[in-house]
Amino acid sequence: MTISIRPETPADVVAVREVNRRAFGRDGEARLVDALRDEGYVRVSLVAEVDGQVVGHVLFSELPIVIADGEVPALSLAPLAVLPEFQRRGIGGELVRHGLEICRERGHRIVIVLGWPHYYSRLGFSAALARPIESPYAGDAWMALELTPGSLRGITGRVEYPPPFSECG
Repeated sequence: MTISIRPETPADVVAVREVNRRAFGRDGEARLVDALRDEGYVRVSLVAEVDGQVVGHVLFSELPIVIADGEVPALSLAPLAVLPEFQRRGIGGELVRHGLEICRERGHRIVIVLGWPHYYSRLGFSAALARPIESPYAGDAWMALELTPGSLRGITGRVEYPPPFSECG
């Protein structure tokens, strides 16, 4: 199986919607992706293809950290979706790694995720790094990754999710 990862194009919108619907078994994440895209919050959106079929998708969008004297720019990794019949083949990990590299190349310094600790810790995310950042979520599923080492050093604040996160959940 050869996996090809590339930026999402307008021609992929329907396929991305279907990947998210099938991966999560509901429409919430598909609506979230559409709303983040439509409202201009998306910074990186990638698809994975196998034999010309879109089988996976990852999205990185704005997620500022509000601190005492302003904001620290950060990104949210959400959602990550792979069609059920293609899961457990490394496609999700490839999407995340490729996406993180693009984010780094574009000058982004911090990525935050809410997800399975066992999975995301293998990709470099840390619950300890995210602890000083308040969010509507807590626990080990709330994780952060520094694309530039030291980016979170001394940062204490709270994330401000864009409106689509509460509207589409």
